[in-house]
Amino acid sequence: MFASYLVAHPPLIVEGIGAKEDVLLTKSAYKKVCEEVEKINPETLVIVSPHSLFYENSFHISPFESASGDFGKFNAENVKFSVKYDVELAKAIGETADKIGIKVDFSKEQNPCLDHGVMVPLYFLKSKRKIVRISLSNLSLYDHYFFGISIKKAAEFLSKKIVLIASGDMSHKLKSDGPYGFSKYGREFDDFIQKCIKNSDFEKIVNIDTHLMENAGECGLRSLIILGGVMDGLDFKSEVLSYECPYGVGYLIAKFFSEGDCEKSSLFSYVKKKLDECFKKSSDIYVDLARKSIESYVKNKKKLVLSDEFKELAFDKKGVFVSIHKNGNLRGCIGTIFPVQENLAFEIIENSISAATKDSRFSPIAFEELGELEYKVDVLSDLQSVSNLDELNSKIYGVVVKSGQKRGVLLPDLDGVDTPQKQILIALSKAGIDPSEEYSIKKFTVIRHTEN
Repeated sequence: MFASYLVAHPPLIVEGIGAKEDVLLTKSAYKKVCEEVEKINPETLVIVSPHSLFYENSFHISPFESASGDFGKFNAENVKFSVKYDVELAKAIGETADKIGIKVDFSKEQNPCLDHGVMVPLYFLKSKRKIVRISLSNLSLYDHYFFGISIKKAAEFLSKKIVLIASGDMSHKLKSDGPYGFSKYGREFDDFIQKCIKNSDFEKIVNIDTHLMENAGECGLRSLIILGGVMDGLDFKSEVLSYECPYGVGYLIAKFFSEGDCEKSSLFSYVKKKLDECFKKSSDIYVDLARKSIESYVKNKKKLVLSDEFKELAFDKKGVFVSIHKNGNLRGCIGTIFPVQENLAFEIIENSISAATKDSRFSPIAFEELGELEYKVDVLSDLQSVSNLDELNSKIYGVVVKSGQKRGVLLPDLDGVDTPQKQILIALSKAGIDPSEEYSIKKFTVIRHTEN
């Protein structure tokens, strides 16, 4: 069995901190979780906590080999923990997430002590296993789900059996004397999440109404969505083990489990497919940059931040055309015959986004299409003047035709363009130049980068 668990983390359920009689359901459910984890016997516990470091554009994974902590701030300093981190798995998660454009930060915390979002689950699990401690982020809910897929893929790559513990509480606005007062959206949020869990419906969770999410005052939604990514592609069942709210905060414990190796379609199949392909083969760096640029912009409306993996493209300047195809048909193509950006990497980023969103022949690329797209990146040589058609070869040379301010460009080696004459006529038509007008011709070669 493969399983993951959503758990509440109120310190008051720890011996010596809070009342015993008001949280019996939560404690009983924790006991069941502990028993099941022991039967599964994972090598590593991956614990997601909303109370670790929180970054705007990346997920933080604690980089140390070990850590410790106690409940001293809750007047129970004698309840202590010491854990070892699974450094190998942490690194693999970071590398896997990077393959789909999600940044993971391994910077050292000023205070590396374990937080209560990690310690409360550890208190009940009483496990000596290694852990990976992961934070949440201000990235989109989709990115949290994709990050969960990356966690699962990294564990599979290392052949490590894991259990993911998604730590977090539901709404903090369930009672007027609760920590954040009362809001009608609090119970609506908690009921919505429980219903989705009972129906194993992560699609609705990921697409939750923004107004409901923002007014619930919760801290567990993103942890739960990462858990959904870990379970993605599995034919899983889910069960609410307990729910109670004695102090105005919703404490929810649920399990998600899959028997055997049964699979079902991925909620975001293009992410899973992409990771599968990444582990089978390496991608051309030019195509990889084009893809990541488009996916970053379509998903988050943000330009890709250039990472070290593309630094070799920052030492050249060239004109670039980026072509997008879907089911064998052109879906967008924009390029520059001369470099206009600081370097080749930025040229690819800008032209990729333009090909996806500004080609007037097509509607902008939609999120749902990302898994169906293929990319080509043509890096252009310098232009050479042409005095007669004998100097052309439509398989080798692209052409630029110009008359006054009108200019048309056609890349080489295109389907159905098998003669220089046809190549010139198409380029003239694109530019709106009548063949009877006077025009100049220049040629260029390309280095074409495609999917491996």
